[in-house]
Formats: sequence, C-alpha cells, structure tokens
Amino acid sequence: MAQLLVRKLDESLVSKLKRRAREHGVSTEEEHRRILAEALARSTSETPTLAEFLLSAEGIAAPEAELDIQRSRRPEFRDTGF
Repeated sequence: MAQLLVRKLDESLVSKLKRRAREHGVSTEEEHRRILAEALARSTSETPTLAEFLLSAEGIAAPEAELDIQRSRRPEFRDTGF
C-alpha cells in the first residue's frame, strides 16, 4: 500500500480530525482514509444539496449550530396574476 504525508496542516484541522476519529471509534489514520475515500468517490460534477453543504467542512461556519429543516406537506402557490 502507498503512503501519503501531508505537511503544513493547521493545528485546528488536525484537532478536528482527531476528534472526529474518536467519535467514530477509529484511529486518526483510518478516519483520514475514510474522508479521502468518501471525497474522491463523489462525482466531480455532483452538486451537494444545501443540507450536505452546510454539514460539510466547506459549509460549516458555526459548528455548534443545528440545522432544522421542515417541509410543508402542501405546496404553497402564490397568485402571480396570470
């Protein structure tokens, strides 16, 4: 198997990776492998949903925030005058 060395990582990123690994009960290396495999398995033309973006590393502006989405069972139609 090949090895990958990643240099010049921000300490906060490393801390997040270690925390995520602990939450999943795996080593930091295993979590890193899983993240890489998941990211590279996606199609490059695949556009994430809003929820996926907000839950991704790119979209997280406030990690303590919770996302609560409710969808109405009935679509609402506006009278556009046509």
